Amino acid sequence: MPEGEAGSGFQPLNLIRPLLDAVAFAGYVNPSPIQSALIPVAITGKDVIGQSQTGTGKTAAFLIPFMNSWRGNDPRFPQALVMTPTRELAVQVAGEATKLSPSRHFRTVCCYGGQKFGLQMDQLRKGITLLVGTPGRIFDHLSRGTISLDHVRYVVLDEADQMLDIGFRPQIERIMRKLPKKRQTLLLSATMPPPVMKLVQRYLVEPEHINITPETPTVDKITQKYFTVDEHNKFDLLLKVLDREKPRQCIIFVERKRSADRLYKDLQKHLPGVNVTHGDLEQKKRERIMADFRSAKITTLIATNVMSRGIDVKGISHIINYDLPQDLESYVHRIGRTGRMGRDGKAISFVTPEQGSMLTGIELMINRLIEEDHFEDFEAWTPRATTEAEAPKASKPVFGRSNKKYSNRL
Repeated sequence: MPEGEAGSGFQPLNLIRPLLDAVAFAGYVNPSPIQSALIPVAITGKDVIGQSQTGTGKTAAFLIPFMNSWRGNDPRFPQALVMTPTRELAVQVAGEATKLSPSRHFRTVCCYGGQKFGLQMDQLRKGITLLVGTPGRIFDHLSRGTISLDHVRYVVLDEADQMLDIGFRPQIERIMRKLPKKRQTLLLSATMPPPVMKLVQRYLVEPEHINITPETPTVDKITQKYFTVDEHNKFDLLLKVLDREKPRQCIIFVERKRSADRLYKDLQKHLPGVNVTHGDLEQKKRERIMADFRSAKITTLIATNVMSRGIDVKGISHIINYDLPQDLESYVHRIGRTGRMGRDGKAISFVTPEQGSMLTGIELMINRLIEEDHFEDFEAWTPRATTEAEAPKASKPVFGRSNKKYSNRL
């Protein structure tokens, strides 16, 4: 945390005193770039598109403007709505809202699938200012008539690109049509593909676009390396990497839920403090695992892409891509779980000999070469044998590059 009196850097933003006190109590000193850029614009009531990298403090950036204008409300109806793509992110946003709350009368309720309706109904009956949740569960409540959005005046679509990627467009569209036309809408998205732009054109009015994302993803604080490894050698390589690195906290990313469970079953025999999370686990169990990970009771967490976006755990020192992600952007989101808020971190990727082109695509996207790593006493992969007829082809530089280190990507 930067030096100085807590909250002092937020004073020029002209926040109300209770909110400024809450910011200081939360330990925030100076606003991050996205907070400095977005908060003054959103406070004016304008619709906003916000683009920034993960781990930059955007949650506080979109919560603070609404809290600054809140002066009490009828507790039966929410005044603000935040939609997120995952349960974990919804819980995290709700937790941040509770931490920054300017009054004990400001109530946040979090709704998501996997949690019993009865429990959510009990929370709703106690009063609500801010509703945070996933589009699927919010739409369920709307369909049942258990919530009303007639009084909502502030709406946030968080991680909009991911919400669309995982199929929430129909629910988002139906929810947005139920909202009052007179409202302020903020859309936060790491990328702005055409489907996200359609949402912008349909539901935002003359928005101001705030983009502090560099042309190439900034990963300068993260040391990145890769190992070439045959699929059947991955587990043995993982054990050697963990023994050498001794991570403070680590996420190991895999592509499939079944693979995550299998890896967890094998790894817990060799390492304490290991657990696994993915979308097939019961919600209570996922919440307990995340709480234990945040408190560092769990030091090594095996996860699918459910953990690749928006999850802010500051103690993560290492990311291991046990499986490379299928899309390039997920690589940046995954490794962004470390190196949070300017801290250093390390990302290690396992690349099979068939995935050389995927690795090159990642390097082109981040505009830097990823250094190869290896163990002198461990042969992680076996070079393919080439016939005499194939030898000239195999000797050419891979992917048109002359650097000899790329020859092992065949």
